[in-house]
Amino acid sequence: MAARSIMIQGTMSNVGKSLLAAGLCRIFHQDGYRVAPFKSQNMALNSFITAQGGEMGRAQVVQAEAAGIEPDVSMNPILLKPTTDAGSQVIVNGRPIGNLSAAEYYRKKQALVPAVLEAYHSLEEAYDLVVIEGAGSPAEINLRQNDFVNMGLAEMVDAPVLLVGDIDRGGVFAQLYGTIALLEESERRRVKGLIINKFRGDRAILEPGLAQLEALCGIPVVGVVPYTQVDIDEEDSLSRRFDRRCARKLLDVAVIRLPRISNFTDFSPFERYENVSVRYVDCVGDLGRPDLILLPGTKSTLADLAWLRQSGLEAALLRAAEAGTLLMGICGGYQMLGSQIEDPEQVEACGITRMKGMGLLEMETVFAPEKVQRQTSGTFSGVTGVLEPLNGLRYEGYEIHMGRSREERPAINGGGNVYGSYIHGLFDAPGVADAVLRAVCLRQGIDPEGLGAFDMTQYRQQQYDLLARTVRQGLDMERIYRILKREE
Repeated sequence: MAARSIMIQGTMSNVGKSLLAAGLCRIFHQDGYRVAPFKSQNMALNSFITAQGGEMGRAQVVQAEAAGIEPDVSMNPILLKPTTDAGSQVIVNGRPIGNLSAAEYYRKKQALVPAVLEAYHSLEEAYDLVVIEGAGSPAEINLRQNDFVNMGLAEMVDAPVLLVGDIDRGGVFAQLYGTIALLEESERRRVKGLIINKFRGDRAILEPGLAQLEALCGIPVVGVVPYTQVDIDEEDSLSRRFDRRCARKLLDVAVIRLPRISNFTDFSPFERYENVSVRYVDCVGDLGRPDLILLPGTKSTLADLAWLRQSGLEAALLRAAEAGTLLMGICGGYQMLGSQIEDPEQVEACGITRMKGMGLLEMETVFAPEKVQRQTSGTFSGVTGVLEPLNGLRYEGYEIHMGRSREERPAINGGGNVYGSYIHGLFDAPGVADAVLRAVCLRQGIDPEGLGAFDMTQYRQQQYDLLARTVRQGLDMERIYRILKREE
């Protein structure tokens, strides 16, 4: 029997579709169903590599984890990774097919529909329920033709739709009513419920507005979800963590906020420690004197290295490294630490073919058209310098990179106080983030016992359960199940 489906669409980007979909995945999993997430097209620089070596968006990885299943590229058959303001690397079924401008991609969309439907039907056959997430808004009427992301997809797979608005931004009634008003009549009939998300306050004050909204739209309000205070990986650069301002704590960690930063969730484990401050820095004046500097991944290594140089941050990082501050780069940030980067075939399409690196690691990188995509695991060995305590610990993670570097070790390269690695998720493995922070404490003459211990895996599961409780509290789940069964 084919799975039943339900689709979460939003009045705009960042209304909370991804988290609500994850919450529903967790609820259905808790209720004994085999459930899978699906998003036909995702645009994000925060991606993941599956066990089979396919690349997919991070949001569907989170939703799969919430559902208690392994991530698979069929959950996100098309991933767009922006390379410029008007173009993206296009990934289909986990593999890149090239860099396309927005116009080129729009012309190619119709040809991608079979891949989308094949991925969806594979999930439909394997699971009881599929929770589908839309993208942006279904009221983007200029994109209605050839749509397979919002209402177009809902029609293709015959999915009922729940429309979500964000009250925290203000104007939620106009968001919802305006979206419904711009839909075609057949699309309006497909919307079975309205949801107000990120609500703070007394719901009784909201009730008159809900009644009027239902009367205007002819669609019931099936939930008012409280503002959700959960700590779950976010999808893209809209993340509020970038704007976070925090006072220096026992240990201070600075993450360089590159213009095309990717996979910033690599550093989430450090944020869980009560006595560690994690700051995202994009100018010299905000760098200060951190205990640990992290140079993250990027979708455009050469262009972001040029920005780092022009902004003065490269000089500041070189001074910090010379003074003994622990500096570590991941993926693109790792490549920047080497002596030279070459892109002879213009893989990054940024107009730069060769650039001198920061010269902190004896390593050269050359970009090639074929992307490295793989999961990796092992045990640290042969690490010298500040991070010597990592030796003997298990690591696991995944690699996503176009550049090939001459390096001695697969997991970590460097010594003294400068290191680099191609492995995303390196700090998630049990004990790794803890060992790094404790090594910094010892170097700085700080008692590491003040940090406390942290279990990332257990913490994530607790957060998914908290999300499910919050979403259950806000939604009329009896009605949601009736919509799933096509009883409404």
